[in-house]
Amino acid sequence: MVKPNRAISQHGIVGDMETAALIAQDGTLDYLCWPALDSPTVFAELLDAEKGGAFTIAPQLDDSRVLQLYVPETNVLITRWMADGGSAEVMDLMPHPDARIHPGHGARCILRRISVTRGTISFTIRCAPRFDYARAVPDLAAIQSGVEFSARPLTMRLFASVPLGCEDGAAVATFDLSAGQTAWFTLGGDDLVLSDDAMISAEIAETTAAWRGWAAKATYRGRWREQVLRSALALKLLTSREHGSIAAAATFSLPEAIGAGRNWDYRATWIRDASFTVYAFMRLGFLEEARHFGRWAGQRVMASNADHPLRIMYAIDGSEARDEEELTHLAGYANSRPVRIGNGANVQTQLDIFGELMDSVYLSNKYGEAISHNGWQHVSHIVEYVIAHWQQPDAGIWEMRSQPRHFLHSRVMCWVALDRAIRLAKKRSLPAPIVRWAECRDAINADVWENFRHPEHGYFVQEQGGTELDASLLMMPLMRFVSSTDPVWLKTLDAIRDQLCDDGLVYRYRTTDGLNGTEGAFTTCTFWYAECLARAGRADEAQLTLAKGMRYANTLGLFAEEQDVRGQQLGNFPQALTHLAFISAAFFTDRRLDPSHRPNWQP
Repeated sequence: MVKPNRAISQHGIVGDMETAALIAQDGTLDYLCWPALDSPTVFAELLDAEKGGAFTIAPQLDDSRVLQLYVPETNVLITRWMADGGSAEVMDLMPHPDARIHPGHGARCILRRISVTRGTISFTIRCAPRFDYARAVPDLAAIQSGVEFSARPLTMRLFASVPLGCEDGAAVATFDLSAGQTAWFTLGGDDLVLSDDAMISAEIAETTAAWRGWAAKATYRGRWREQVLRSALALKLLTSREHGSIAAAATFSLPEAIGAGRNWDYRATWIRDASFTVYAFMRLGFLEEARHFGRWAGQRVMASNADHPLRIMYAIDGSEARDEEELTHLAGYANSRPVRIGNGANVQTQLDIFGELMDSVYLSNKYGEAISHNGWQHVSHIVEYVIAHWQQPDAGIWEMRSQPRHFLHSRVMCWVALDRAIRLAKKRSLPAPIVRWAECRDAINADVWENFRHPEHGYFVQEQGGTELDASLLMMPLMRFVSSTDPVWLKTLDAIRDQLCDDGLVYRYRTTDGLNGTEGAFTTCTFWYAECLARAGRADEAQLTLAKGMRYANTLGLFAEEQDVRGQQLGNFPQALTHLAFISAAFFTDRRLDPSHRPNWQP
């Protein structure tokens, strides 16, 4: 097995709610898409150490210890080197949109400021962008206090407070700083202009204040607040400021299993993941984010048709998600090929998305803006689609690339779609054939209880007529399909513990899925399992499971999609679904441990 130069877990993320960059613990910016999160990469060394391109900052310090941390309650990242010969740090950020207010400096950029806090240290800087997923080496041209990189149709500029040179397709610099001295670099589009020390300091201060101002809106005051807030800040970076959509992750093709081909692009908005994110935001008091996504989702619903009322995923701007494509020129993370962009699951049938969407619509209406007349008509079309198709097989929540099957999770979510539509119609006195809808909802309920049980043990199973388990069953009590203390459910919960859990690691399933290799444990499922324990009244077990799950975050509190058998991070990063599942589990477990911690709203 080929080992990568930098582990997935050895990264922090910075962003401006339009795109995001990963910064490794050694100070290398080795992943960035520009100008948007779903644009081609300009740095992709994380996916190919030779071709991908990177922006390195290397202090000449022997035997240094490197630490990363966020400025508290912000997405401003600090990487710090500490050694006998001196200490230094680099502060990385993308100016918050509310901070881009200075005359002549409203352009988007990445800002990197180096400070020396002890001794005199030599630094080597190398900025080598490789445009269009490393298919284009840009031309370089010297400009005042900077370098311009150009390869049609993209042009980027790098400005610096130290002299820059050009060498082998990269902007380079070597310089010394002593204690108290700083140097800065800004990288952005062709509208970026030269800054000065005062403007750099102002943008750092105002970006810090903007993030802290947003974090201060959080209403959560329970246990694990710092980690909960870090998860909220990560989710905010994945939320489009312009559109309101929410990306599933910042990256593409980071493998779920090394060398097995399980490499997917998550830079799109899944209706399922984003709907769950709305729930997490609302629990923490971030209602505007929930409303903004609700408007974006509403536009998708309004643009749908009777034959297929909703797609499972969309591009961040709401257009059709791109088809899957392999980048054969890239080696892949740890030589895990193929490197894929786009996602072939965009054409799958996944019936569960209607339940997740309707749950978020119901909650948004209950605690936010009332649905419009036209919006309700489109929602009614969705309900009718569910009624007509709920008995069909599909690819399921895990996007199986095998033959469609009758999955329990999809069946339950069809029930949720009808249940929430009925509740909403009654709450808002909206016109609807409630009796007919209720009859279908009850038929789905009966089907689940009759046809999705283990023939010998009686607990719920993954698919109709099957005997295997699936961690998505953990959503059943979370979506209020079954009581958290129902005897059949408790038997199911214990079966999941015995068959899918491994000391805080929870696997999605043990069945074949049509793909090569064996995937890792799914971090989201750990937190679903913890919340189910808490809801079942097993608060001590829930707290321990939650504590184990939190240890699978990296040192910055960021979660990837999966872990290997040693608990090392795998998959795309940071993963929205995991962060929102953690928020939900922490919220409910804290409430169980201390009933006085009552939320200001109820689902």
